[in-house]
Amino acid sequence: MLHRLSLFFIVCLLLIQTQAIAKGAPSSAKAHKKVLLLMGTRFELVAVSENEQLANNAIDAGVNEIKRIEALISEWQPTSQTSAINRAAGSMPVSVDPELYNLISRSIKISRLTDGAFDISFAAAYKLWKFDGSMTRLPAPEDVAASVKHIGYQRIKLNPANYSVYLEDPEMKIGFGAIGKGYAANRARDVMRKMGIKAGVVNAAGDMTTWGKQPDGQPWYVGIADPAEKEKVFSWLMASETAIVTSGDYEKFAQIDGKRYGHIIDPRTGYPATGLKSVTIICPDAELADALATATYVLGPEDGLYLINQLKGVECLLITDKDEMLASDNLSLHFYQNRKSPEKNNKTAKAQP
Repeated sequence: MLHRLSLFFIVCLLLIQTQAIAKGAPSSAKAHKKVLLLMGTRFELVAVSENEQLANNAIDAGVNEIKRIEALISEWQPTSQTSAINRAAGSMPVSVDPELYNLISRSIKISRLTDGAFDISFAAAYKLWKFDGSMTRLPAPEDVAASVKHIGYQRIKLNPANYSVYLEDPEMKIGFGAIGKGYAANRARDVMRKMGIKAGVVNAAGDMTTWGKQPDGQPWYVGIADPAEKEKVFSWLMASETAIVTSGDYEKFAQIDGKRYGHIIDPRTGYPATGLKSVTIICPDAELADALATATYVLGPEDGLYLINQLKGVECLLITDKDEMLASDNLSLHFYQNRKSPEKNNKTAKAQP
């Protein structure tokens, strides 16, 4: 499915291990890596260390932490506390671990910040849509309207006295598809750092967090591919001590009557969001970046860009459905000198040359 990314851009991690670009003697540290399937997606964990055994142990600890989080927050695992909350919707509150309670509380705060563009109770609308190629017609408008009635973060009731969660509507369900991978990336990073890994990367299929530097002393970089030549990178984002998360419609979508419908649902309308092809959020926290990527995509180019420009320490790169590139006010892109590119201060540029 990755060939679809060439229509606008691709975010890729560059692990430069074979050549030392930095001046001075190269470090003996190496980047040790493991790639595996977790939380239904591809995770890549990288640990930079001179001690191979320490690096491998730290990566394994990060993997175990991700598995633990999945068992806690997955709405697909019947034994998870999230599934218990959903089963009890409309009948009674469910006491959960403080960790899950706090994740839900933070999710509600982001819902308020984005005026409902991000909402963990979106599942009622999502069940009407299939993005696996099997969907041939749109859901009935009355079914979509009915599903939206069961969405609303305002009806998720929290009780800090006993860490209980209550869904007021019996048809409500919560899910963490738009924030869970970012949270897991944060936690895996924290576990690895605590074990003494001073530099590394956790990449959850586009939800990426980095810390420290590459073995050659250079910062981590994320390359943005040329829309016309997908094998060539035309700009870079420096990614040390930060998170970079991308949401887009290029892998999951439905094609109905010649129109493309992306998989990101606007919880306020029940229909797929329109106006953008891709959103990349850059900020220090992968959990926040994950949620804001979805919210910005739902809000669309104008409102999404306005939101990000109000948030300190958060930047974004947007690709509109007209193949136009939009960047937030303080985003720094490093363009190759041998390629025609937008002026540094020009915040709007065509993605297709």
